[in-house]
Amino acid sequence: MAQARGVPESFADLAERISPSVVNITTSTTVAGRTGPQGIVPEGSPFEDFFREFQDRQGPRGDRPRRSSALGSGFVISEDGFIVTNNHVIEGADEILIEFFSGEELPATLVGTDPNTDIALLKVEADAPLDFVNFGDSDTARVGDWVMAMGNPLGQGFSVSAGIVSARNRALSGTYDDYIQTDAAINRGNSGGPLFNMDGDVIGVNTAILSPNGGSIGIGFSMASNVVTRVIDQLQEYGETRRGWLGVRIQDVTDDVAEALGLEEAKGALVSDVPEGPAMEAGMEAGDVIVRFDGKDVEDTRQLVRIVGNTAVGKAVRVVVNRNGETKTLMVTLGRREEAETAVPAAQPVEPEEPMQSELMGLTLSPLSDEIRGELGLPESAKGLAVMDVDETSEAFEKGLRAGDVITEAGQAKILSVSELEDKIEEAREAGRKSILLLVRRAGDPRFVALGLDADE
Repeated sequence: MAQARGVPESFADLAERISPSVVNITTSTTVAGRTGPQGIVPEGSPFEDFFREFQDRQGPRGDRPRRSSALGSGFVISEDGFIVTNNHVIEGADEILIEFFSGEELPATLVGTDPNTDIALLKVEADAPLDFVNFGDSDTARVGDWVMAMGNPLGQGFSVSAGIVSARNRALSGTYDDYIQTDAAINRGNSGGPLFNMDGDVIGVNTAILSPNGGSIGIGFSMASNVVTRVIDQLQEYGETRRGWLGVRIQDVTDDVAEALGLEEAKGALVSDVPEGPAMEAGMEAGDVIVRFDGKDVEDTRQLVRIVGNTAVGKAVRVVVNRNGETKTLMVTLGRREEAETAVPAAQPVEPEEPMQSELMGLTLSPLSDEIRGELGLPESAKGLAVMDVDETSEAFEKGLRAGDVITEAGQAKILSVSELEDKIEEAREAGRKSILLLVRRAGDPRFVALGLDADE
C-alpha cells in the first residue's frame, strides 16, 4: 500500500537553497504633476479657491512631474541574469531596480512582455554568475501537493509562505489562462514571485488573489509554469510572443447544440464565423465542429485556443471537423495571432427584402430591410432575419435572444426569409431532431443557439 507523503518537518532547507534566486522588484514611474484643484473638489465648490491658494503657496513644485514607486517580486532563471516577473509589476515603469536576497541591487532592462498571461522578462548585468532556479512541470502538480511561495508581500521584504495546491486549471479572465490555485499566503507585493514544489522547481508565477479585503484569505492564483515557459522562450528569442492563429470564432458545444447537430457527445469547438484568414483559405465553414487539431482531440473552446496559441506560426496542421454529420480533414497553415487581432469577416451585399413580420418560436421576426438595418445600425451588407421582439416566457428569451439580434442561419444554411426558416424547422422535424441550430449575430458577433422545436407548437 502506497504511503502518503507526510507534512515536512521544516521548509528551512528548501527555503535556504532557493531563496538566493528570488528577488524584490522596485519600479519608478514619472507621473504628471497636478495643474490645479481639478479632481480634488468639484468645480464651483466654495473650497475651490482655498485649494488653488494652497497650491499657489506650494509654488511651481506642485506642477512638476513626480515619481511614483511600486513593489513586486520575481525570480532569476539563468546565471546570466534573466528574471521573470508579472507584466503588471513593471508596466509603464521608467526604471526597474532588482534587490537580491543578499541586499545587492542592480538595474534591470525590459526584454519583453506578454499582457495576455501577465508575464514579463527582465535582464540584469552582474559581475558574477547568479543563483537561479529551474521551471518544473506544472502538469504533474496534484491537488493536495505541498507548495511554497516566496516574494515581497506588502513591501515587507523577503518572505516565505507554504500551503498546498488547492485546484488546477483555473481560468480567471484571460484567453490563455491556466492557473494553479493555492492556499499558500499570497498578498500584494507577491506578484511575480515563484511558487515552488518540494523539489525546488518553479511550477507557477504568483499573479492574483481573490480577496474581499485586499489581504490573503487562502485563495491565490499562480500562472502555471508550462504556460510561462513557452512565453519566456519566445520573449528571449524574439522580444515578443508569436502565437499561432487559426482564424475562426468559436463557441462550446453544449448538449442541446450537440443534439441539434446530431453529434454523439457535447465535445469540440463549434465554428460560428470564419473571417478572412488561414481557416477560410483551408475551406473551413461556419457550423463546422472542430474535433481534432494537430493530432490532439479537442474537448472545448478553451483547450483549442491554448493548443492553437502554442503551435508554431507557419506550421501546416491537420484539422478534423464534423460537417453535417460527416468527418472532413483540412490542412491549415497557421498565421500569427498578434498580426491578426483586427481581422474582420468579409461581408457580401444582398438585395433588400420587403419587411414582413412573423411570429415563430417566441420570436417576432422580419427580413432585413434598409429601414431595419438603419434602426439596428447594421451595414448594408447585413442579411438574415431581424428579431423585432422576444416573448419573455419563451425558450428563446431564456437562451439569451433579444430584440435587435439577427438570425443569419438555421440548420447550418443561410436564411433570408421567414419561410426559409420554417422550411428548415420542418426539415429538422422530419430528420427526428428535437432542436434546431440558429446562427445569431449581435453587434456583429456571432454565436450559435439551439432552440427546441416544440417551442413552435
